[in-house]
Order: sequence, then C-alpha cells, then structure tokens
Amino acid sequence: MNRLKSLCTAAAVACLSTAAQAEQIGEIGVDWVGNDIIVEAISDPDVEGVTCHIAYFERGLFDRLSKGNWFEDPSNASIACRQTGPITIGDIDRDKDGEDVFRQSRSIILKSLRVKRIWDEANQTLIYVAHAAELTDGSAKVSISTVPLYSSD
Repeated sequence: MNRLKSLCTAAAVACLSTAAQAEQIGEIGVDWVGNDIIVEAISDPDVEGVTCHIAYFERGLFDRLSKGNWFEDPSNASIACRQTGPITIGDIDRDKDGEDVFRQSRSIILKSLRVKRIWDEANQTLIYVAHAAELTDGSAKVSISTVPLYSSD
C-alpha cells in the first residue's frame, strides 16, 4: 500500500516541478484493519525556513475491499506551519489566490490534496491552506496555518 502511495505521490510531484516534496515522518495506526494517519513534513520550496506538517487519513487494503471505491482516499487534512530557520522569501506569487506549494493525488483521477500559500502583505504573514480540489464537487474541508514574519529591527 505504501508503495502504491509512493508511486502516486512521485507521479503527482513530477507533474509539478515547482511543488514541494513531502517526507513521511510518522504513521499512526487507527484501527485493526490497516487504516492509518500519515504525517508528512513539507518544506516550502520558495520560502526558506518554513516547514509545514500535514496529517491525513489513508485507507487500508481491508477498508478498500470491504467498502469498494478502491482508488480514493478521504480529502480531510490538518496542517501546521512554523518557522524552522531563518526565513528567506524567494519569488512567490503575491496575488490573492496564492499558489500551490504541494499537491498530492487522493484518487486515481480528479481529486487532490493541496497546500496553497497566500501572502498577507498588510500583516506580514504567510498563510498556508490545506484543502481538497475536485473536478466537479468542491469540498468545504479546509485547514489553515499562518507564519508571521517579524522584522529584525
């Protein structure tokens, strides 16, 4: 199962050359049928010194067999981003719609888990939003984290 997930993640990341790569740092078994919560670290590729940790649910093989829908995982995710070193902002999109930092497929087609970065100029804050993107049905499941930038004055 993890091999399939790794292949899907690698394919999604390969499609987005500017997207960050995630490193799995934890796996929590939530039941006896193999369902897990996966915890990954994602370093922002355009903002040095910021790391986001994202947690999401991954269905096990037994759950896939018993409930059908083999090729899809839930879109729920939780995110926390923090300063993990000196912050250096590279060439980031400063529009209100932000830009993708990370994208991972959550089904064989049409559904992905995304992390977007939005720059709040007035408050000197980076905002990271984890959300699901689907071709036809949007999702209200969203998680947000902020990283304030403090001047060294």
